[in-house]
Amino acid sequence: MMGRQESPQEMIFSYHVNLSDRVRKDHPLRKVVKFINFDFLYDEVKDSYGNNGNVSVPPPVILKMMFLLFYYDVRSERELVETIPERLDWLWFLGYGLDDEIPNHSVLSKARARWGVDTFRTFFERIVLQCIEAGLVEGSKLFIDASLIDADASNNSVVNRHSLKKYLNKSYLRLEESLEDADVKKTPVNSRYISTTDPDASVSRYSSGKPKLRYKTHRCVDQKSEIITATKITPGSVDDGKMFSEMVEEHEDIVKTDIVVAVGDSKYGTTENYLYCHDRKIKGHMASLEKTQKGSGRREGIFPKEAFRYDPASDTYTCPAGHKLRKHHYHKERNHYEYRADKGVCAQCPLRDACTRAKDGRSLKRHPRQDELDYLRMEASTLKAKRDIRKRQDLSERSFAWSTRYGYKRARWRRLWRMEIQDFLIAAIQNISILIKQKPLRNNDAKPNRRPIKASAGRINSLCCRISSFLRNCKLPGRCVDVSYSEMLA
Repeated sequence: MMGRQESPQEMIFSYHVNLSDRVRKDHPLRKVVKFINFDFLYDEVKDSYGNNGNVSVPPPVILKMMFLLFYYDVRSERELVETIPERLDWLWFLGYGLDDEIPNHSVLSKARARWGVDTFRTFFERIVLQCIEAGLVEGSKLFIDASLIDADASNNSVVNRHSLKKYLNKSYLRLEESLEDADVKKTPVNSRYISTTDPDASVSRYSSGKPKLRYKTHRCVDQKSEIITATKITPGSVDDGKMFSEMVEEHEDIVKTDIVVAVGDSKYGTTENYLYCHDRKIKGHMASLEKTQKGSGRREGIFPKEAFRYDPASDTYTCPAGHKLRKHHYHKERNHYEYRADKGVCAQCPLRDACTRAKDGRSLKRHPRQDELDYLRMEASTLKAKRDIRKRQDLSERSFAWSTRYGYKRARWRRLWRMEIQDFLIAAIQNISILIKQKPLRNNDAKPNRRPIKASAGRINSLCCRISSFLRNCKLPGRCVDVSYSEMLA
């Protein structure tokens, strides 16, 4: 007979309800509770609270709520608070019961403002150190890359700084007043455009797409288990290569290991970064930015720099037509010498159209440490360096692709300091996901657990006879005696 369900009746009392029994044994949050200690936050933020007044929500609970916000990529903090009572695993993770009151969503934003960025940086660094202790970080080879993040602001909020229309925008006037009060005249955005919604974001273009307000995350990844060892948020207009030395030093400061090889794409292959690696005795496996830009823009269709022969004795270049280019002057800001031919030589040269389009003739730039740069660029084009560059593409892109699970492509909050908090949380959660997949080490794991060999007396006696026969056949000096199992026991 088919059964029919009666209208459900709400129970007045619930007995023997244990949330831990309702959470499956292989639930990932169980591993997070087992391996990650959130209680460190008590000592970390104790100076942010007073001794009197209302009792606040425990700081570890707030950090766990932020963990759930990114780990499950919940759309908003309001939705997170509304969903917590419906999820028994979340209630168990936070240490709440069925009848406990869930904190208001405003607790999260207040905690971020009260704790500051350093608290979340400490949380990220603690996770990295825990990964190092678990043997997941090698540390000597660094893979570095950057990726754009869409800001939580519309392009309609962008105002031209040099336009008179900005004075008709009340939001811009309020922003200008707040920046003056804070004694911040220069914000890290484009020099011409600024957003009245998020002034720290900058207008950036990716590939052939439309320009948008964006941030940029710079990331260092270790090759052993793809642990993120260092991360940094900047406005989207900041060049990748400018952050290279800072990321290297931050990686070494956290991992406590000197870098032997640094791997990056052509955006990091600048003159400054090559010389920085040389001075630090680091192998820079980065494609040369100068070579990737060769033959593009104004250089398209003209003789490359390699077509000119340099003579160190006379400190001159010889062009394909046989003319000399001598040292003209030194650019202090750009740190290079400029070489030019004598006045009027290029104008009468038959190869002018294939050599230059400049009115003053062809010029070449040479760095004071050009010989070292040539060697470093040659080293960066070796087979081993090319393998690392190809590996970096897979490893870094995979790391950023994994971050999309936690919503890194879109800014949840506005202003640079809030974006730094988001970046530290996502990087820490990604490292935690790798950490909880590893089998915990035990005391007896250091030694292999080998099964004892069981052998009878007959087998051992046969083995001894074979050894004796081998010794006799070797014709070694001295007397070889037959050995038996009974004699060994005697």
